[in-house]
Amino acid sequence: MLATSYPYYLANKPVYANEDLEITNKFTEEVATRVALADAKVIDQAIAAAEKAQPALNKMAPYQRQKILEHCIEGFKKRFDELAYSLCIEAGKPIKDARGEVTRLIDTFKIAAEESVRINGEVINLEITERAKGYTGMYKHVPIGPCSFISPFNFPLNLAAHKIAPAIAAGCAFVLKPASRTPIGALIIGEILAETDLPEGAFSILPCSRDGADLFTTDERFKLLSFTGSPDVGWQLKAKAGKKPVILELGGNAACVVDEGTDLDDAVERIIFGAYYQSGQSCISVQRVLVHDSLYDDFKARYVSKVEALIHGDPLNEDTFIGPMISQSEAKRLDGWIQSAVAAGANLLCGGQRDGAMLQATVLENVPRDCEAVTEEAFGPVSVISSFSDFDEALRLVDDSQFGLQAGIFTRDIYKAHKAWDTLDVGGVVIGDVPSWRVDNMPYGGVKESGLGREGIRYAIADMTEIRLMVLRTPS
Repeated sequence: MLATSYPYYLANKPVYANEDLEITNKFTEEVATRVALADAKVIDQAIAAAEKAQPALNKMAPYQRQKILEHCIEGFKKRFDELAYSLCIEAGKPIKDARGEVTRLIDTFKIAAEESVRINGEVINLEITERAKGYTGMYKHVPIGPCSFISPFNFPLNLAAHKIAPAIAAGCAFVLKPASRTPIGALIIGEILAETDLPEGAFSILPCSRDGADLFTTDERFKLLSFTGSPDVGWQLKAKAGKKPVILELGGNAACVVDEGTDLDDAVERIIFGAYYQSGQSCISVQRVLVHDSLYDDFKARYVSKVEALIHGDPLNEDTFIGPMISQSEAKRLDGWIQSAVAAGANLLCGGQRDGAMLQATVLENVPRDCEAVTEEAFGPVSVISSFSDFDEALRLVDDSQFGLQAGIFTRDIYKAHKAWDTLDVGGVVIGDVPSWRVDNMPYGGVKESGLGREGIRYAIADMTEIRLMVLRTPS
């Protein structure tokens, strides 16, 4: 069960300041709990506390940071069921997906604990010319300083973890703004962090309105901004962020190619998972499916039949695969895109019905290439299928997008696999699986409208640290 109310965390401490933010059960649309909401004054206090805590964090030994991360891992394990339940309620995530996300939360902190004692430097040979004789260089990584984090609603635990865990490993103070629709998971992380020996002010977790959150972007006391969310918001924040580095993990309309010779049983199962898990509300959800002519009719028949059989309903039901979208407004938006595509000549092969925030798993065919269901990020339970005859043309269609996050290529031809890897303008190419596949130690991120920088613990730590060089002269 959820608590009746939740505090925000200011300078490591819970503050039950108010109950201004109502969190709804996304399936029943009833108020499930209430959360304290921070204002601009509180955010300013959090930044000041982070700045004050940073010198103490700089002095923490790697094993001390590792110990904090290991405490969190044990705390997450003890509260596994509570965390999964909170995801079902606040995000409408089916219980099996919710358990998977809690598992990934634990994995992410495990990786960070391992990496926290591997932040190494290097000795550099500087004697490359006669004038450098007797000089040796060496560098180490030092924390960049207080960080600003903004996380999204769709993975409230793990995408927050991909900011929090590397910050602790690197020794950076941080202030996190969780999504106002799904803050509970991040606040439970805060509760567990508050049990540790982190210096006072090392972290704050502050649900707040978008109007009151400008300091997360503009305040110069922050030395880095990491944002995960929509492209429109992300690029606006970057433009306002000033001199600080900005990491953006944004949207996508990921494509998946099914080449001739592919095992269709395997491909259909994986693509259905990639397109419809957690109601398609993932930036690497399969949205565009390109199938070779020789397989297309067989693929379509199998795919549509299995999509129609997906179970919709209460996220707490063990058999549910499709739960509600995050809000009625989002379901209404995507329903409008589906109807617009059909009006433009697309074939509706299944789905296309909405009841409140519940939108049926939908498959479209022959969608005109200028329709929003193709060109924009659907972020919901819809996929668009089409055929191709030439592999090179399929790759061109994958790249015919403003986005470039990940792509999936089902092929048994190693040369085609390498060609896709060499030519596709995306952050990652997944061979033999869907673009929706991710593990938490890999470099993950996109190009074009899909963002800047890479997540994955080791890569995030690199962003959250700076190289500090020492040159040593040995007189002759």
